[in-house]
Amino acid sequence: MADRNPANNGAVSHVRFSPLGQQFAEPDAIFEELRELVRSGDFTLGKPVGEFETMFAAAVGAKHAIGVGSGTDALKIPLKALGLGPGDEVLTAANTFYASVGAIVEVGATPRFVDCDDNFCMDVEQLEAAITPRTKALMPIHLTGDVADMPRIMEIAARHGLPVVEDGCQSLLGERGGTQVGGWGVATAFSMHPLKIINVWGDAGVVVTNDDEMNRKVRLLRNHGLRNRDEMEIFGYNSRLDSVQAVVGKWIVRQVGDIVTGRAEAAAYYDQGLAGIPGVRIPQRQAETKHVYLLYMVFAENRDGLLEHCLERGIEAKIHYPIPLYQQDALASFGYKAGDFPVTDRHSRDCISFPVDQHLSRAEQDYVIDTVRAFYQGG
Repeated sequence: MADRNPANNGAVSHVRFSPLGQQFAEPDAIFEELRELVRSGDFTLGKPVGEFETMFAAAVGAKHAIGVGSGTDALKIPLKALGLGPGDEVLTAANTFYASVGAIVEVGATPRFVDCDDNFCMDVEQLEAAITPRTKALMPIHLTGDVADMPRIMEIAARHGLPVVEDGCQSLLGERGGTQVGGWGVATAFSMHPLKIINVWGDAGVVVTNDDEMNRKVRLLRNHGLRNRDEMEIFGYNSRLDSVQAVVGKWIVRQVGDIVTGRAEAAAYYDQGLAGIPGVRIPQRQAETKHVYLLYMVFAENRDGLLEHCLERGIEAKIHYPIPLYQQDALASFGYKAGDFPVTDRHSRDCISFPVDQHLSRAEQDYVIDTVRAFYQGG
């Protein structure tokens, strides 16, 4: 890791959040393959889709990868394959993004929550007590790029005979104890939304599984339940990964190792630079996990004041997520009230996200660090 530079003396005045402009700055190789695709007319479940699926499965160490229309569908379809529906409940983390619970609700099931810990993943100490006779599956979420305590979650799941569907949308190539995200549950969902680690030019998702029957059902469900062109085995969805997006995915999946390494190096640089600044607390880094830092989040006193200070100085800091999901209007019928998940509530008040990616320069990071220090020093 490079040593910190001195104050940038005005050399940097803006730090963007999204790296997409740099990541796709030289797209000629993608366009050339897209021209070949256009000439072939192979747009629906075409050859590039199968090629991408093979590459993605190899990258995450899974037996099967199935491309679908979005990360949300990558969560929904395995739940449907498990037969979940009305009257069933799925336990998940209270601090997640909307799509996690949206997928549960789409199959007719009900999300029930467990609070998180200060690594932004499900608090396993609270998990078993939350299981009821209605619980039919567990959905741990690897938020920010860290990895939930999957060995303990799988022990609890086995004791209660519950399948586990991992939400890996924020933690592609994350690991715990040497096992990658996607290596525990019966299925794992990944997103390729433009703000994810492998990102395409629109919405797309991937289901990975080591279970042959889950693979068969997911492939049916993503394509209307069709066994072949003329035979419909079950009711399914129209959630195919587009061949166009598969071409983009092939291009970026080749770079995924370098992408996560670059993100981790940028996060380590922040950790070093922000350490010791009064008012900032860095989450404890877990030695047993490989954190891939889709988000770089820290705890901050007077968080909203710090956010305004950063935005005024051109730093595109963000808040994930200012209103806890369980307090959103859409979930009012589930009967939760403010204070039910105090750690989630505290995170919504105290956490701030800074730009972090493989293209971020050390000068840009120094500008962020110096700006944060100046705020707490009254500068």
